[in-house]
Amino acid sequence: MRLSTTALLSLPLLAAAGPVSLSLNIGNDMTITPEQLEQIAPESKSCDNAPAPGQCATAAQAASVISKSFETYKVTSRAEQAAVIGIMAFESGQFKYNKPVNPTPGKGTRNMQSPTFNQQYASALNLPTAGKAPDAILDLILANEENDFGSGAWFLTATCHADVRTALQTGSEEGWEQYITQCVGTQATAERKEFWTRAMQALGVQAGTGAGARVKKC
Repeated sequence: MRLSTTALLSLPLLAAAGPVSLSLNIGNDMTITPEQLEQIAPESKSCDNAPAPGQCATAAQAASVISKSFETYKVTSRAEQAAVIGIMAFESGQFKYNKPVNPTPGKGTRNMQSPTFNQQYASALNLPTAGKAPDAILDLILANEENDFGSGAWFLTATCHADVRTALQTGSEEGWEQYITQCVGTQATAERKEFWTRAMQALGVQAGTGAGARVKKC
């Protein structure tokens, strides 16, 4: 289901072998630019007339904190980075929301995580969650934009099995589908694929069918 600025935002709960001469999409580049985010989420160029006051972030605002999250959680694969950004852009209505349009207590962040995962995330961040209701825990997370935008990278590294991540790193559509269906726990719809495809292109990842997918040289 494609999310727009008027749609319900939702996230449930929120390796094929290749030639050994080729390499995975792994390197040291964890920098994301505003231009790349605008290519992935064109509506993120501006927050003019934002539908949810206080929730919208532009690509210029999001780029540095997304980059920081990849550094913090050591997400060095460009293919994984593309998948994480793609799902955040989709779930947040191109960064216009960090809570669902039809609120579910405790559900939110740019990754639109469930209250259960936000409890785990807040604990990992050492936030004071004891005795707090789900909405209060979410507010603790959202109070810091690095935590808000860091949810995607945390979710990947904290909840996805190693075999799913290995498949995702190949840059193949099959690897991405495993990430969406087996880790995120939802359907790999055409609408989600659009954001992933744009993210792969923006980050210069050469999609592949096995461990030999390469990063494009610009």
